[in-house]
Amino acid sequence: MSSARRGDWVPLRTLTVLRWLAIAGQIAALVVATRLLDLGIATGAASLAIGASVLVNLVATFTAPRTRRLTEREATLFLTFDILQLGFLLALTGGLNNPFAVLLLAPVTIAASVLDPRTTLVLGGLTLTVITAIGTWYLPLLTPEGPLQTPRLFLWGFWVALMIGVGFLGLYARSITAEMTAMGDALTATQLALGRAQRLSDLDGVVAAAAHELGTPLATIKLVSGEMIEELEGRPDLDDLLEDARLLRDQADRCRDILRAMGRAGRDTYLDRAPFEAVLREAAEPHLGRGKIVEILVPEGRQPDIPRRPEIVHGLRNLVQNAVDFAASRVEIRLDWTPERLSVRIRDDGPGFEPALLDRIGDPFMRGRPTHRPSTSGPELRRPGYEGMGLGLFIAKSLLERTGARLTFANDAAGGAVAVVAWPPAVLASSPRGEA
Repeated sequence: MSSARRGDWVPLRTLTVLRWLAIAGQIAALVVATRLLDLGIATGAASLAIGASVLVNLVATFTAPRTRRLTEREATLFLTFDILQLGFLLALTGGLNNPFAVLLLAPVTIAASVLDPRTTLVLGGLTLTVITAIGTWYLPLLTPEGPLQTPRLFLWGFWVALMIGVGFLGLYARSITAEMTAMGDALTATQLALGRAQRLSDLDGVVAAAAHELGTPLATIKLVSGEMIEELEGRPDLDDLLEDARLLRDQADRCRDILRAMGRAGRDTYLDRAPFEAVLREAAEPHLGRGKIVEILVPEGRQPDIPRRPEIVHGLRNLVQNAVDFAASRVEIRLDWTPERLSVRIRDDGPGFEPALLDRIGDPFMRGRPTHRPSTSGPELRRPGYEGMGLGLFIAKSLLERTGARLTFANDAAGGAVAVVAWPPAVLASSPRGEA
């Protein structure tokens, strides 16, 4: 999601509820300080500061719907008010001598989580200014023994800690929110890809059923047209009708052949399980004619059957696509199976993965390849201008790991990238279609 829309994440109700909690805490602190601790505080001015916060909350509560989401500007104004109100209240109650000054970190953390970086920097700068101001200009807390004074060294350290806290918590909240946003967007893309694959698989079953159901009416049309031809062959005056009947029979034969082909394709595609090689070839098929040599190596012996789950087909297809995209001329796909594991090894002869990013391959929006792709024999095969979003490997990894697979990425010693997908046989031994 773009930063321009991040402010729309903040419901008005969330900020008003947080402010009511802050107001309750400020009132409680004021009562405890004056009644129990017998501290001398400018209660009139402090009450006005708290009252201003109450007034803003009441206006927001009664003039806007409970479901209202704030724009970037509105959220900025809300948080600016909170920073200034809290700073003013702290200035009336001892400045940095008041331990509650640490609460100034809260608005900055909220801003870093939901607002544009430039807005966050402005609010962070405002907070730093307020912290510095209340460290210099404030009304001291008065005790029966005199003004409450904290050692200057402690105040200096507290000021430095708050300054660091503003920067650290802002960066930390920003990075965590960005990671969560990227992960959410990537998971949405994964679910859309999986849903599309599932719908296509379901459509194949519908095609097979339709081909079966239409077989009987077509057989009836063929039978009736044959009888009409027999009756019209001895009638020269009805040659036009005879030609129409023959055309009807021929078209019925053509429809029958088409439906038979559709029925076979639908039944084949709708199989729950298929040989290992067949599933892999189905996954690789869309990328076999893109100007690169794609070689599939299969060992001798009886192949195991594996589930034809959309996750497996679509995940392997994304890995093959990535290899073909970056290969110079050749992609090698090697199948292997042992009693301990089933594996697919996909290797291309392209530039390989960036070594510094190998441990992050599969993260959302992480492009682990150089942006330059090797040229091919035809310009149309390069997909000009396409640099990808860094979601292909993430989607492949997410889908395949849902089936129990383990993925590893590396660079081959002879050059090029290698992706290995491995399953324990027990994981694929029983995998109902309903799990997809």
